[in-house]
Amino acid sequence: MNKIPNDPVYTKQVLEFLTVANEYCLFTEKCDEYSRDELLNYYRHILPLIYLKGSLIKPVVPEEPGDAERFVTEESWESIFNALRNKFYPADHFWMCQDPADEHTDVEKNSLAEHLADIYQDLKDFVMLYQKNRHTSRENAVAGIVEHFRTHFGPAVTKSLYALHHSAFS
Repeated sequence: MNKIPNDPVYTKQVLEFLTVANEYCLFTEKCDEYSRDELLNYYRHILPLIYLKGSLIKPVVPEEPGDAERFVTEESWESIFNALRNKFYPADHFWMCQDPADEHTDVEKNSLAEHLADIYQDLKDFVMLYQKNRHTSRENAVAGIVEHFRTHFGPAVTKSLYALHHSAFS
């Protein structure tokens, strides 16, 4: 791997996020091997780290946006989702305001398993794309994860932490 000095694809923040994302994915893929309490405890501890590390990655504009790929299939996502939902049943669902800053907002039903599976999908796609031995793939991986942090897995992390906090301390 030829690391170019000051290349935004190889920053400390990206490499640390890659490490945490990979750990999350490996653990989640083996969620059947853990008890409900072990899962809740693990996610309660790793999600703040994922949020922090994800928030520190600087945006990258890829030279070849066509090198962006997705790897997690619908079947893979459903397998993770169902395994987590079965572990958390019957307490998988929780209620949360759509926008806590707006007093007129609606309350929506959420699924912890769905949020954790969504986080898995974004992180696994990032890890797989980053591991390709092409600089343009890594650029696309970083660009994609920054966007997904802002729009998808970042909000999913915060919603999941809300549920995990209440399950741990209620």
